[in-house]
Amino acid sequence: MSSQHSAQFTVGMIIRHRLFEYRGVIADVDAEFGMDDDWYERMAQSKPPKTEPWYHVLVDGSEQQTYVAERNLLLDDSLQPINHSRIKDYFQGLEDGRYRPRESRM
Repeated sequence: MSSQHSAQFTVGMIIRHRLFEYRGVIADVDAEFGMDDDWYERMAQSKPPKTEPWYHVLVDGSEQQTYVAERNLLLDDSLQPINHSRIKDYFQGLEDGRYRPRESRM
């Protein structure tokens, strides 16, 4: 079953997690949940909808990359850069509070 819900966030947007309050940058977007059921049962304890967008997020001040349901994200308007070792793998730079994606990550 396909989702008709369009993503609220896009690659390069800086976000804050609604529950855990960490900041990060959207590195990729899945229109629907893209992991396996075992991962969902272990990690998605609040059981967010699988049919809505999920996001790959580079976490600020960490080496961590997370996978987060849209309902758990808020736009971060602090305009502060994200400190993550892989930021340059995904983005060319920060402009007007948003990261500019690289043309190709290959």
